[in-house]
Amino acid sequence: MLQIMQKLILVLLGALISFGAAAQLTPVSGTVKDAVTGEPLIGATILLGETGSITNFDGTFELMQPQGAFSITVRYVGYAAYTEEVRIGEQPLSGLDISLQPQATVLETATVTSGKYQKPLSEVTVSLEVLQPQLIENTGKITLDEALEKIPGVTIIDGQANIRGGSGYSQGAGSRVLLLVDDIPILSADAGFPNWDDVPVENLAQVEIVKGAASALYGSAALNGIINVRTAYAKSQPETEAAIFNTHFFSPEDERLKWWDRAPSTVGASLAHRRKIGKLDLVLGGYYLNEDSYNKDSYKRTGRLNFSTRYRATERLTLGLNGNFNAGETASFFYWAADTAAYVGAPSTYATRTRLRFNIDPTLTYYDRGNNRHRILSRFYNIDNDNDNNQGNSSDMYYAEYQFQRRMASKDLVFTAGLVASGTDIEAELYGDTTFTSRNLAAYAQLDKKFWGKLNASFGIRYEDNLLRNPGFEYDGGTVAPSDEQEAKPVARLGLNYQALKATFLRASIGQGYRYPTVAEKYIVTDAGAIRIVPNPSLQSETGWTAELGVKQGFRLGQFEGFLDLALFRSRYADMMEFNIVGLSFQAINIGDTQIDGFELTAAGRGNIGPIPFSLLAGYTFTDPRFVQFDNTPSQAGQTPTQGQINANNSSLDDNLLKYRSRHLFKADLEATFGKAKIGIEGFYNSQIEAIDAAFFLIVRGLSDFRAANTKGFTVINLRGSYQLTPWAKASLLLNNIANEQYSTRPGLLEAPRNLTFRLDFDF
Repeated sequence: MLQIMQKLILVLLGALISFGAAAQLTPVSGTVKDAVTGEPLIGATILLGETGSITNFDGTFELMQPQGAFSITVRYVGYAAYTEEVRIGEQPLSGLDISLQPQATVLETATVTSGKYQKPLSEVTVSLEVLQPQLIENTGKITLDEALEKIPGVTIIDGQANIRGGSGYSQGAGSRVLLLVDDIPILSADAGFPNWDDVPVENLAQVEIVKGAASALYGSAALNGIINVRTAYAKSQPETEAAIFNTHFFSPEDERLKWWDRAPSTVGASLAHRRKIGKLDLVLGGYYLNEDSYNKDSYKRTGRLNFSTRYRATERLTLGLNGNFNAGETASFFYWAADTAAYVGAPSTYATRTRLRFNIDPTLTYYDRGNNRHRILSRFYNIDNDNDNNQGNSSDMYYAEYQFQRRMASKDLVFTAGLVASGTDIEAELYGDTTFTSRNLAAYAQLDKKFWGKLNASFGIRYEDNLLRNPGFEYDGGTVAPSDEQEAKPVARLGLNYQALKATFLRASIGQGYRYPTVAEKYIVTDAGAIRIVPNPSLQSETGWTAELGVKQGFRLGQFEGFLDLALFRSRYADMMEFNIVGLSFQAINIGDTQIDGFELTAAGRGNIGPIPFSLLAGYTFTDPRFVQFDNTPSQAGQTPTQGQINANNSSLDDNLLKYRSRHLFKADLEATFGKAKIGIEGFYNSQIEAIDAAFFLIVRGLSDFRAANTKGFTVINLRGSYQLTPWAKASLLLNNIANEQYSTRPGLLEAPRNLTFRLDFDF
């Protein structure tokens, strides 16, 4: 009893001392801005003695401090730190006007995706790449998937993203890479597929690519990585950007493939305007494309309108409403008529589609008196596709997320937690012409802590709960019984980053992943030419993990600075889902446990070499994608194939190798500036995809001969040049596929022959 009384007395004395100290605290307040633009810096870290705080939406801060002389330090990612000595008396110290100088080194590039808060690229605990809008503009990429091909380790096969061999090719259904726009998922509700035309490339701030499992923070579909598109907001001065372009396609190297008398071409235009109107930030964007494809009778007519608003209701509360509307008509084929007519489609595979897609995104951000951040993110995403071949579909996706974040600046600690609820309504001819509904509930938390100013540690957990309601349907070939399918799983990740030397950063991470099958993977019923695709209601979710060891070494050669990054990785998947031939039809199945080992070397830099400004982005990726257990012994009649035999019986390769992966990838982009002119070159090398579905040899005419003649993969080289005509106008010429390489990234579809783009960019 005496000990309890002593503890109570000590607690009361501590409270009294704290109260007495609080009574002598003096308010200290000020503003943090960009020294060049005058823009307020949101989320800058303030350290005053042992007290810490962060700036709010107006770049202002306020904290309480005892009287005396102290050192105030202000830090913000991408800026040089600011330190000043201040003396605090009895009267409030207000009006501190602090300007930070940009420190635009490559290692200091600000990123947010790895932890949902700003962190320099050098300190993240996973492999993360940043794609800047200037590079997308300079290379003339008109959709994000084209631009992502520049990132080491990333490939896009028929619109499906693949990071370090983590995905194969699943005919437009399912994605292990989660696409986000402003931190909110935007995959299609039915197929979990990214619609790249919905990404406003005319209005980008930057694109961040996380390589490896990221389900702990972002949930299902982030099993192989994340692509997070961060859109631009208005600055202190109004700005308008516009572009017009025209692409002309030349004849293929093999004249037999040329079907046109008049060469096909593409024209397009984009426009973006950003301005501040009092407390309102307003962004407007538009895009139009009229493409007559090098593929016969294929075309794309599409237009996009988007807007973003951010209203600062108070210094602590900001409201936002973003939207994107996309309408168009497209025609395309699934595979060629023959390898000698590769730009002409097999008649039964043509499809015409009219579409309307839109998303509306209300958001709210509030900083409480303790400078804790509260965010509400939401999105309604509607897709309506009307196809001419009984493949029409419509879907609605609802998403809402509450996020709490506490940053304890004095302890170098950030705690992030959140709740997520999402749901879908799906109705389509593709899925028995009936209606499916689903819902997902999740909770997550992540702790980021910096020790001794050198070691960054990150630990995150997430719990996912999925429910899919299948009403049941009949189709030509069988019946799908109704069902309510529910499943819940936890995932976790751990990452470390240690600054061994001034510009040497060592990292290690391991993260679990989890992906629930999409409606398309479980219940699709359709034909693609001679290919019949049927449902698999018994399809199970896949899980996995990715582990990585990496080192990022910064360097400076004169006025040129950058980094080299080496990563060793292993990805392990259990019950991996892929489309495979079963009987006489294709079906999504669980193909067993797989493992992908590899390494990646990346180099990036910018600055002057002598008097000439240069920029560089290059990388080589090697992957070894295999089954954990493999048996290529053919199954006997009446026997059920083993997991390994499912692959062996339908792969074009008898060896243990997963399908639709290139084991060797090399990419490089180099640009030099000569006064008002810029000259750039980019190159890509993909080794041959060694294993594909053997059934394609029977279905796609001439495929065997084409692959036999292209066993070494392909190399594509593009050249570009631009000239600054006036301070506000730039003209560019881009010659792509200069060697006129005839190449294919997936069976039965050739990529573009040599082509030339003329582009005009305006910046007011």
